[in-house]
Formats: sequence, C-alpha cells, structure tokens
Amino acid sequence: MRRLGHRHQLKQSGVKGMFGRLSVAVIVLVICTVSLLSTVKSNTRSLSRSEVDVDTLWGPAASGGWRPSSAPRSEWPPPPTETNGYLRVRCNGGLNQQRSAICNAVLAARIMNATLVLPELDANSFWHDDSGFHGVYDVEHFIKSLRYDVRIVESIPEIRKNGKTKKIKAFQIRPPRDAPVSWYTTEALKKMKEHGAIYLTPFSHRLAEEIDNPEYQRLRCRVNYHALRFKPHIMELSNAIVNRLRSQGHFMAIHLRFEMDMLAFAGCLDIFTPEEQEVLKKYRAENFAPKKLVYSERRAIGKCPLTPEEVGLILRAMGFDNSTRIYLAAGELFGGERFMKPFRSLFPRLENHNTLDSTGELAKNTRGLVGSAVDYMVCLLADIFMPTYDGPSNFANNLLGHRLYYGFRTNIQPDRKALAPIFIDREKGHTAGFEESVRRVMLNTNFGGPHKRVSPESFYTNSWPECFCQISASNPVDKCPPDNVLDILDSQLKTEGVDDSESLTSNSTSVADK
Repeated sequence: MRRLGHRHQLKQSGVKGMFGRLSVAVIVLVICTVSLLSTVKSNTRSLSRSEVDVDTLWGPAASGGWRPSSAPRSEWPPPPTETNGYLRVRCNGGLNQQRSAICNAVLAARIMNATLVLPELDANSFWHDDSGFHGVYDVEHFIKSLRYDVRIVESIPEIRKNGKTKKIKAFQIRPPRDAPVSWYTTEALKKMKEHGAIYLTPFSHRLAEEIDNPEYQRLRCRVNYHALRFKPHIMELSNAIVNRLRSQGHFMAIHLRFEMDMLAFAGCLDIFTPEEQEVLKKYRAENFAPKKLVYSERRAIGKCPLTPEEVGLILRAMGFDNSTRIYLAAGELFGGERFMKPFRSLFPRLENHNTLDSTGELAKNTRGLVGSAVDYMVCLLADIFMPTYDGPSNFANNLLGHRLYYGFRTNIQPDRKALAPIFIDREKGHTAGFEESVRRVMLNTNFGGPHKRVSPESFYTNSWPECFCQISASNPVDKCPPDNVLDILDSQLKTEGVDDSESLTSNSTSVADK
C-alpha cells in the first residue's frame, strides 16, 4: 500500500509537472505571439508612415562637416612668364557642354604650360546665338580669377620676326574623346611646340573626367564655380526673377526635359500622335546614329524622360501640395498643352523666365544662350531643384554639381528605373498603394548631401571629395587650406616677376571662399 501510494503520488506529481511545463510553454507562446503581433503592427505602422518630410527639403541637406573649397592644398606654382605656346579651343553644344569644355580647356592649358586663348563658344543651328564668350560671361573676371593658374589672352598676338609682323596660325587638331592627360603632354604639346599654337576642335568631352590628381580637379572647380560668372545684366535679370519668386516664400525649380531633341534621342515615341512621331523620327535620323529602339523596353528601364504628369504625381506623392510655387526651366515642350494640362491641374502656380521677365529681353531671344543662362542661375538659387532627365550633356548635370558646391542645396532626383514599373502598373489600372510605392523609391534617393561619386556619375555632377574640405578632418588630405591662401599665391606670383597686386574682391571668392 505504501508503494502503491508512493507510485500514485509520483503519478500525480508527474501530471502536475507536465501541466506546469505546459502552462509555462503556453505563457511563452502567448508572449511570443503578442510580441510578434506587436512587431508586425509596428512594421505596418512604420511602412504606412514612409513619408517625406517636405519641410526639411526646403533647407539645405546635411553637410556632415564638409564645406566647399577649391583652393590649392599642396604646392601650386603660378604660370611662368614664358609658355610653350597658345591653345585655342572651340566649345560646342549647349550651355552645360560649353561650361565643361571651358573647364577642360583651362586644365589642358595648365597641363601643357600653354597660354589659353579665350575659348570660342559654338554658335550652332539650335541656339541661333553668336554672342560668344563676351556675350555670356564676364571676361575680365574670368581672366583675373585664374591668374594664379594659367595665362589667358583674348586673341593670339602678332609677332615680329626679321622686321616683319606675322600672325601665328594655330595648327588644327581633332582631339580624341576623353583624352588622357598623357595625350596633352605628348601629341598635343609636340604640335604646339612645332607651330607655336594649336586649335582643338571640337572640344566637348575631350579631356578625361577622372584624373588621379586632386589639384587638377580643384582647378576645374575654380573655373566652373568661381571664374565662370555671367555678365552683369544676366546676373541682374536672374536676381530680379529670383526675388519675385521668393517674395511669396519658398520656390522649386524644375528642369522639364520634355523637348524634341531629348525625346528623339531617348527613342520615346509611342505616347505621341502619328504626326508627332514622324517629326521625332526625322529629327533622330538627322541628328543621331541609327539604332533600333523599342519604346516599351526603353520605358521599362527608365530611359525615357518623365512626362509632366509623372513629375506632378511624384511631387504630390512626396507631400507637396498645390500651393507649391514652381519655376519651369525648359525649352519648347513637345506635344504642347495636352501634356502640361495634367501637371498644371496638380500644381497651378507655374512660372518661367518669360512670365517673370519684366524687361521683355528674353521674349525676344527665346532660344539664345542668355535665356539658358538665366534659367541656370534661377535653378542654382532655387530652394529645391528637380531635373527630370539627367542624361549626358544635359545642363542639369552641371547644376546638380554647382548646387552641391553651393552649400548642399536640396535636389530631388527621381530614380526613373525604379519608378518605371510603378507608373506602368498605374497605367494598367493598378492604383492601390501607388503613392506609397513612389515615396519608398524617393526615400532611397540622395537629396543633395555629400556622397561618393560612382560611375557613370560625372565629376561635374559631383565633385566630392576633391572640391570639399573639413576644418576638423581626421584625414589630412581633407583638411581645409589656410585662411591666408590668397597671400601665399600672391607671393608666389610676384616671385615669378609678375606684379599683379591689383585688388580683386571677387577673386577672394575664386580661390579661398568657403
């Protein structure tokens, strides 16, 4: 009996233990379930709140302690009095291509120890503008700003030989595309020494962008962001337009690249009428190399410029409302008002340089470089800038780089490849979650802060880190140059026997500013 009782007690205790363990297991399971549900709920909540903080976008992006600086940080001797000859270049293309070509021309002159002749700006059939360098840029400022870097003359001077006056004829060369520095120090320099002067034409993309010499890259920045200053009347007109826009608060500038040349280049034709498609095909055949382009394939990989409506839908999904003031930098919109109407219904407060120019100057020359220069300045000074197609040789590329250098100003850069399937689904009637999907894509883009340059991103789009510095840098190469860098350069210039002590307030900006 004692043993049976003992076994009964063991059995009871075993049952109790089993239930105890089961109770603990159930409790743990309940806790885990509650925790899991809580996590799911939390994740769902965070996904539903993947919102863009529009208010912060009106200010500059976080700098991370970086500031723009293109002043030399290592030994940078001034140009000697005697050079190897004269360098002439013809800068073809639109405003962005020409600016980049001018930067490359200055650098090429420095590399070859040449005297640079003021670059020629191509007056092509599109721009219908033969105003040249003098008509767009401040020549005196350009020459003086770069006096520590290269010698610049407005034309090749005549020489006297054996009692006779003779003009040097520049030997014409067609440089290879993206030529390395070695090409300039060998082939180009050899011809320069033989003839006394060379003429490089065309000169778009004729010097490699990626050069393993940070001082050369900083020289490009000094040219692009300091020496190339538009003429006073262009600056005054641009400032007047910006002041009118800003009198009512923040404003955004959009480069609406929905123009005939870019649409023909991209091969995005199917959304147009048969007559419009014929116009685009003809333009493409006359201006670009033959290539089979399928619209649906191009669209799916983000190779088509965003339509005005798509631009509006992106901005609305991000949280901008219809009170947002927008400046449109664009040429003639292909397809006309039927493409603008959906955009205008979303954002009615639209302006361009013609609606804001009280002088009427731009209305007389709608396709000239002056209008493009004004658009450039307004986009540079805007609180937010949004390019809709940052393809090659597009003026938006230079603006993105300039705004980065100008203090990490906010840019909105749509990822067309990631957005393409979202827009295609919407066109098929799948609208659920559309805005949420757009926001998620946009939150993965860079809004203008410092970031590593990754091919195919251009140096002119992102000059970080070469043209930026940190006051308290952990790496010595990133440390900002001394405050008296101008005095040092002036001293070196005088040592070469050139007295250029003339004060130039704007030149403090050209090398030491920021």
